[in-house]
Amino acid sequence: MTNRRNFIKATGLGIAVASVPGLATASTSNSKASKSEFGFKLGVASYSFREFTQEQALDMTLRCGVNQVTFKSMHLPLDSDKETIKKTVALCKQKGVNLYGGGVIYMKSKADVDQAFEYAKTAEMKMIVGVPNHDLLDYVEGKVKEHDIMLAIHNHGPGDLVYPSAESAYVLIKNRDKRMGLCIDIGHTKRINRDPEQDLKDFFDRVIDVHIKDVTAASAEGKTCIIGRGVINFPSFMKSVVKRGYKGTLSLEYEAEGKDPLPGMMESFGFVKGVLAMM
Repeated sequence: MTNRRNFIKATGLGIAVASVPGLATASTSNSKASKSEFGFKLGVASYSFREFTQEQALDMTLRCGVNQVTFKSMHLPLDSDKETIKKTVALCKQKGVNLYGGGVIYMKSKADVDQAFEYAKTAEMKMIVGVPNHDLLDYVEGKVKEHDIMLAIHNHGPGDLVYPSAESAYVLIKNRDKRMGLCIDIGHTKRINRDPEQDLKDFFDRVIDVHIKDVTAASAEGKTCIIGRGVINFPSFMKSVVKRGYKGTLSLEYEAEGKDPLPGMMESFGFVKGVLAMM
């Protein structure tokens, strides 16, 4: 009974905040990011806020009750000069947001790889969530070693000819530097009718980041939806995350409602926190 009350309390909070006009976009000056009782953190992939400015993206991240973020290029362009990047880093620190990574960053040439790693180094990022062409993996591995920056290869599901699944990346990096790993996007995983939980188990030794989302169908036609309203079994997936002792970040990448993402994101985080409260 206690677990059920905790679940209702946690999920209800997310839904309530999202439903009150103005509250979701209110000042974040007194906002406190929630701390996980587990080894991992909850965060946001800033593509979720693609229609908003950099500062708005940071404020909205905090409104979600989290303080971990990866920036997509619309919030910090890859060709930004060092001064611009340093100003961004300072703003993140001022607001109490950890800019732990950048991405998704595509790397189709050595010049792209060089740019990505210099960008990440200047921004003090620990990780690049990336999609390097297969023939660049040797060169990327050298950069990983040179800069001590992790690379998390992101799968994009149906229609992706480079890394459609986590497995397609895993087989290419499993014997490489340990800092070369996976960012499993569980929504795209489900859209190719694979089991996200099974992929997490099978390739766990290389999982360094996870993009969480729910989808409407286990097929190419599946679309992002609020977590708990789709076809992914989140209670079972989260149980596996906890059981295996995952230490990275679960970043919500919310691709729906681009112009008004906060209500759906808050309900999604509420559902996830409710699941965790039952454990």
